[in-house]
Amino acid sequence: MKLRILYHGNCFDGVSSAAIFTKFYHTKIEPAAEVAYTPTMHRAGNAFDREQFDGDENAIVDFKYCPDERLTWWFDHHQSAFLSESDEQHFLADSSGKKFLDTTSKSCAEFIARIAKEKFDFEDPSLAELIEWAHIIDGALYESPAQCVELRSPALKLMQVIEGEKDPAFVEKIIRMLTEKSLGEIVASDEIQAKLEPILKQHWETVELIKEKAVATRGVVSFDLTGTGVEGYNKFIPYYFHPEVTYVVSLSQSSFRTKISVGSNPWAPRPRTHNIAEICERYGGGGHAVVGAVSLKPDDLELGKQYMTEIIEELEFTD
Repeated sequence: MKLRILYHGNCFDGVSSAAIFTKFYHTKIEPAAEVAYTPTMHRAGNAFDREQFDGDENAIVDFKYCPDERLTWWFDHHQSAFLSESDEQHFLADSSGKKFLDTTSKSCAEFIARIAKEKFDFEDPSLAELIEWAHIIDGALYESPAQCVELRSPALKLMQVIEGEKDPAFVEKIIRMLTEKSLGEIVASDEIQAKLEPILKQHWETVELIKEKAVATRGVVSFDLTGTGVEGYNKFIPYYFHPEVTYVVSLSQSSFRTKISVGSNPWAPRPRTHNIAEICERYGGGGHAVVGAVSLKPDDLELGKQYMTEIIEELEFTD
């Protein structure tokens, strides 16, 4: 039989969640299942193509709910877990015992591991390191911005590869490796090292680019990366250079979306007072209370600039 797992693409927590769910499923549900993976990305409008649900069982991890009757398993931890109220009602009416939401969990990987242990008597000590790092990375539980930006640990190096890799087949290979090897073993492999060198080079070029473009005013640092060729970046770079701010707002553009990213500084001297998910939801996006994003159509650049300006004005301190 075939299991299809849809996971949050180019995301360490999404990839970790896919690996953890795979091990759980093979151990407790169907050892002989053929597992296929599909990355999902936030975009304007519907988040799914329905033909993606092509498995005998289908799972979504670390991503929004879909009311498709072919969806068998679902795990998410985002405040903005539903595209509509009807989707939420569909989830609440589900009685399968295979769909779970916990918006208090810092990571979906930790949430899956917890549910697997509590409800299905599954625990795999070999996954402990992966669960811990997914929790640190997705929960922004770093010691400092430098820990994340300088990428000294294997987990953070692998995070950078996952976030920067454009080939879904290679990310799928990483998921499969995570079910079998430690983070250190994976990062030391020739395959990852070959990917890591150019990605680290790009990372440090992006660090310098953000340093040059970032402007901080009244508790908010902002920058526009459109036209630079940079589609994503390490989310803690702004705080590396502007530790005094509470919020960051940025604009970027790729082939499939114009994206406004909004975040909050875990080490800010002045604490966060806004719920970022709620702000992003007003523009059709979502996320968590501490971080979120808005995805528009690729050619909606001027609209993205307008929304970016409005969000910055809302977040700026007035005193």
